[in-house]
Amino acid sequence: MMDAETGRVILAEGEERRRRIVSAARRAGAIGVTAIAADLGVSRETVRRDLGALERRGLVRRTHGGAFPVESAGFETTLEFRTGLHVPEKIRIAAAAAALLGDAETVFMDEGSTPQLIAEALPDDRPLTVVTASLATALGLAARPKTTVLLLGGRVRGGTMATVDHWAARTLSDFVIDLAYLSANGISREHGLTTPDPRVSEVKRQAVRASRRRVFAGVYSKFGAVSFCRFAEARAFDTIITDTRLPQNEARRYGLLGPEVLRV
Repeated sequence: MMDAETGRVILAEGEERRRRIVSAARRAGAIGVTAIAADLGVSRETVRRDLGALERRGLVRRTHGGAFPVESAGFETTLEFRTGLHVPEKIRIAAAAAALLGDAETVFMDEGSTPQLIAEALPDDRPLTVVTASLATALGLAARPKTTVLLLGGRVRGGTMATVDHWAARTLSDFVIDLAYLSANGISREHGLTTPDPRVSEVKRQAVRASRRRVFAGVYSKFGAVSFCRFAEARAFDTIITDTRLPQNEARRYGLLGPEVLRV
């Protein structure tokens, strides 16, 4: 079969073509319309239509000139992979989040690359107790003489190097925490904050319940993405921090739900 625009033989049709697009996005972290059209031997318009169909299914999010994969019950990136994405934006977000510490003496630090950067940005010249499920965060803070680190017990997920399951959630239920820094795989006004794994969701949900103040920190690509398990509504947060690639009008819509929205 020939592509009407290019006159080339279509190498992949229909669902198979879309499956290959999703696979390519998941391998690379993002794809461009021009490159994937060349790989598949189809027109850019065909790829755009495919991306539209995949976005409606919740498998990708479209960007200018391409798309990136949405994490789901069947697909989740590793901490190692995430650590290399959007680094300048995450550093700015982490600095803004750490500045919200105020007089908090106890902090919950979520798993993930952005919370890990927030932990590194916290002051080390005052007593602070940090509760976390993240092994990387615990190791990074343990050497600080004025920081007490409480690592939640439980089964360790290899991809994120964080503890999960009822052991971690049960321990959190005994705490009253001044400030929680939380991340998510997706945040939307309709579905709230979501993550692919129910075991991770329960730990996050309990952290929301246990904390007096809550801050969500995440790059623009998290917004509008929806994953499998909801653990909180956006209105449960005092502050949402993201980067300037989230449009101002979209930030304003989240602000109408209650949180202060900071674009940095």
